[in-house]
Amino acid sequence: MSLKPLDTPHPRLYLLATAVGFVGLIVWFYVGRELGVLQWIVDFFPASHAGAGLMIAIMLMMTPGFLLWKFYNRWIESRLKVKGRFLEDEVYLPPKKDKKNQS
Repeated sequence: MSLKPLDTPHPRLYLLATAVGFVGLIVWFYVGRELGVLQWIVDFFPASHAGAGLMIAIMLMMTPGFLLWKFYNRWIESRLKVKGRFLEDEVYLPPKKDKKNQS
């Protein structure tokens, strides 16, 4: 099985930058937990629903982290000139004409 190389002139630097961003997400979670954000949100729920409260607390706490992750990844991809397509491009951009089938 062969793997297609990344469409970037600096594939190792891109992978390293992505790993740094992922570590940033992990740090975001632990900082939020240490600051008591999770416990603060869980306290809004009754004790019988503490598990559901924790799940919602994690979702709420990590939402800004994932937004920053998205912007960080886009910035890294633009700086390192990574080529490719984003999944949402199919939804928001007009469809590209297929040059092969235009005869």
